[in-house]
Amino acid sequence: MDALKLISNSSLKSEVPVLNIGDTVKVHVRIAEGDKSRIQVFEGTIIAKKHGGIHETFTVRRVAHGCGIERVFPVHSPVVEKIEVVRAGRVRRAKLYYLRDRVGKAAKVKEAIK
Repeated sequence: MDALKLISNSSLKSEVPVLNIGDTVKVHVRIAEGDKSRIQVFEGTIIAKKHGGIHETFTVRRVAHGCGIERVFPVHSPVVEKIEVVRAGRVRRAKLYYLRDRVGKAAKVKEAIK
């Protein structure tokens, strides 16, 4: 437990970009296949953020071949190589679970004007 406190007090927060609900992100994940490993990119919209500090996670949703896929990523995991913010979203909710029931253009998130 002390190791987690040391890591949380270190400068890990500077490596992670600012992630907000509604942002479209590309998450580069290291996948181990046997003795080899490769990087897989998962692109989607952040629909939830939970916990905080070293235990923080975020949920990314995408629709592939008409099927909705959601993955939960720990922010400070060594498996997550890189997080790129593709576009910033403008939402008025902390959790975007209502996007699960919507299809097509109704499931879009407005882009934030910066």
